Amino acid sequence: MRALLILFMTAPVARKGLGFATPEAGAIYGLYTGMVYLLALPGGWIADKILGARRAVLAGGIIIALGHFSMAFPSVVTFFLGLALIVTGTGLLKPNVSTMVGQLYRKHDARRDAGFSIFYIGINLGAFTAPLVCSYVGENINWHYGFGLAGIGMTIGVVQYALSGRTLGTAGAAPVVKAPERLRFRLGVTAFLLVMGIGGKLAYDGTLSIQSLSSGFGVMLTTIVVVLFAGMLTFGKWSKEERGRLIAIFVLFAAAALFWSIYEEAGSTLNLFAERRTNRLVFGMSQPFPAGWFQSLPALFVIAIAPIFAWLWVKLGERNPSSTMKFAIGLLFAGLSFIILVPIAAKSGVSPIWLTMTYLLQTIGELCLSPVGLSAMTKLAPQRIAGLIMGVFFLAISVGDYISGRLASVFETMPLPKLFGSVGIAAVVLAVVLAVCNGPMKRLTGDAE
Repeated sequence: MRALLILFMTAPVARKGLGFATPEAGAIYGLYTGMVYLLALPGGWIADKILGARRAVLAGGIIIALGHFSMAFPSVVTFFLGLALIVTGTGLLKPNVSTMVGQLYRKHDARRDAGFSIFYIGINLGAFTAPLVCSYVGENINWHYGFGLAGIGMTIGVVQYALSGRTLGTAGAAPVVKAPERLRFRLGVTAFLLVMGIGGKLAYDGTLSIQSLSSGFGVMLTTIVVVLFAGMLTFGKWSKEERGRLIAIFVLFAAAALFWSIYEEAGSTLNLFAERRTNRLVFGMSQPFPAGWFQSLPALFVIAIAPIFAWLWVKLGERNPSSTMKFAIGLLFAGLSFIILVPIAAKSGVSPIWLTMTYLLQTIGELCLSPVGLSAMTKLAPQRIAGLIMGVFFLAISVGDYISGRLASVFETMPLPKLFGSVGIAAVVLAVVLAVCNGPMKRLTGDAE
């Protein structure tokens, strides 16, 4: 669905799009994708305290499917309702399905990183197929049919998950901490629905602009990050070892946030670049192929390369690079993926080879950082807040996604060579800093590595 989102919002009304200006569409994109991962925090808490990871994932999948089906109806109201449902459902599904993968392995099992790489292949089988199908139908036939197809795909996933849950053993079967949180949960859900409803009504009436709403979300996101880490480190009753690991989690959080701000440009800035600046008439085609097809490239590369990385992490054994070094390598490749676009960023009719190379470099970076990051969170997190810490890792994606959307807002006002170059250089610099800090990070993580 994301492959269609910003293209649908910026498409003229005559083409059955929403006709939004690029700055407004970018703000909505950043707000939506940022909220998707921000709600991983309460989603992890709900699984830890109330539902257990397994039931949280099932409920999340159902809500996501309903969101996609809502967007299949041609109405601004159902469009935003669908985004709200997907945001809510993903908050329940994303952190907890990853937590369950971690629970399939013992603490020092060398296969853990390899297991997360295999898990990543499963994710990307869908991520490869969906943009090909949904983008073709959405861009060439009807946008809303494309959204509806995403709902069908999600429904198939939910059914498969429900039927094969017995293979997971005890992973995620019950809350880690059984606590009387029911009333707090109901109050939280009520407050969330009220805030979403009031915010949606004000935006729909024009009382509150999308830009203002997005800026407010950015302030809220920054506040949450500061309060969360300051609160955990200041007031938490942690051992010296646990405190060191929490500091390490914060460092990896900052690196992940920058990485995802680059990687998630795929659905925003790079998607617009594919539509407006890239030559999509290839192999004698009579009409350009859908811009959203580029969104299948990262998944295709993951499927092709992830088994090599899974083998490599196991083969290296005790010589395996630390999580910090893997993050540094991931950031380096992410930075290079944007730097190579600088020479051609101002041109039109650009060869699709350039975006293909960008996505290849980003995928190599992703495989060094994302599955490794998921694995690192399950190793570093104190057990009693495992779901919350996984939510913290997804909070880094939330921050990155929000920045990605705001960068898309300046697609038409900032020279693209300057935009791509600035972001790419920032990533390379942080990669070097992380590599230099590898020793201190090892001392903070202790035997968790």
